[in-house]
Amino acid sequence: MKTLPLEELYTKLAAGATPPLDMQREIGHFNVFDVADLMRGRRDKPPMTFDRRAFYKISLVRGRSRVEYADQAVDVEHSALWFASHRVPYRWLPQGPAQAGYFCIFTDEFLRPAKGALALEELPVFQPGGCPVWAVTDAEYAAIEAIFQKMALEITSGYAYKYDLLRAYLLELIHLGQKLQPAPAPAPGRTAADRVAALFADLLERQFPLESPQQRLRLRTATDYAGRLAVHVNHLNRVLKETTGRTTTALIGGRVAQEAKMLLKQTNWSVSEIADSLGFADVAHFCNFFKRQTGLVPGAFRD
Repeated sequence: MKTLPLEELYTKLAAGATPPLDMQREIGHFNVFDVADLMRGRRDKPPMTFDRRAFYKISLVRGRSRVEYADQAVDVEHSALWFASHRVPYRWLPQGPAQAGYFCIFTDEFLRPAKGALALEELPVFQPGGCPVWAVTDAEYAAIEAIFQKMALEITSGYAYKYDLLRAYLLELIHLGQKLQPAPAPAPGRTAADRVAALFADLLERQFPLESPQQRLRLRTATDYAGRLAVHVNHLNRVLKETTGRTTTALIGGRVAQEAKMLLKQTNWSVSEIADSLGFADVAHFCNFFKRQTGLVPGAFRD
């Protein structure tokens, strides 16, 4: 599965969609689009491809549509806000002509000059493990739409510091999205066990996504992860059991199964290529593993 660059995005959009002329003087990239404008005259265009993009994207949509994100799908009945990361494949499928809203695209580099900007990959809305698509009320839609409208107005202005202002609007939009998430239960102070568990989770996620059949999973077993974290495998297992309720092997297996499901559904890799990339000795071992995880053999799941 390839990663689509920014240039291909502009090629696929309606005629006249081009980067802002003065964007080349900026660090990183940013742009904002009106969904209704882009939908005009696109009835005969092919649907959006399911791929990773080389940028982040925040979308506010109104109208019946479907968001496919990693191995999940969400049907939007009215209005929704959703966040897409460059690490996870996705696509948006409108279900009718009555579509409205906005979306903005940006790179990590664009936000770096913003003082106090958070690391995007650490924010819950951009975590690959979930599906950050939230239905919004009419009042929430209006509040979010107002931010996008300020972005759309400002990007065409001649104000010398407009990109600094756009970074502020973008941060406001990200934090508004974070506030729409269900509030987590208050967490106690981080312990040594919490830190080890967080390091493990980060290391596990960094093994993915697999970009081609030639890529191989580098860390496959509990011992591999314990060695990389410089802890005894028994200690790692005890910590993860205490903090997550699951063993190291179960956590690794669950994430490997999630990647396997996505590769089976969204690529044309053979079952043998997927098994090899995920670190299985042969196809039989992979099929047995996949059936334990999902109740289906890979071929049946793909069909």
